[in-house]
Amino acid sequence: MSGREAGHGPAASVDPDSLEVAPGTAHEKLEGSVPSLANEEELRAALESAFDYRGDVQITRKDGNKVEGYVFDRSSGTTLQNSFVRVLPKDGSPRIRISYAEIAALAFTGRDMAAGKSWEAWVKNYWERKAAGEKDISIQPENLE
Repeated sequence: MSGREAGHGPAASVDPDSLEVAPGTAHEKLEGSVPSLANEEELRAALESAFDYRGDVQITRKDGNKVEGYVFDRSSGTTLQNSFVRVLPKDGSPRIRISYAEIAALAFTGRDMAAGKSWEAWVKNYWERKAAGEKDISIQPENLE
């Protein structure tokens, strides 16, 4: 098979409007929500959502201490004791590692920075600008504020 038959080479051109677009994951409205953590499955699901969330969350530990910040990492082990989230505290203090076993409550307190923005809209805007002849188009995100 030649490069042309495989869709490569000068005869092949890419029309962005004809590209298959895979649907994104459903974006839950989490901002302001307080998920139930009645069992291990709910806790794990809520912490996965917190990791995907692009805003601050408030974690209440079983000892009553609260930490508000951005969940930037998580490690899901076989038990709650060896599963952790890592948080960048909103107040600027050093990163914190919290075991799932220490977590009593979770609340999505901060504004979801990804809400209302979609990949498809960004790509459409990019191609429109490129088609209009704009040069030096950056992949940097727009300012949300």
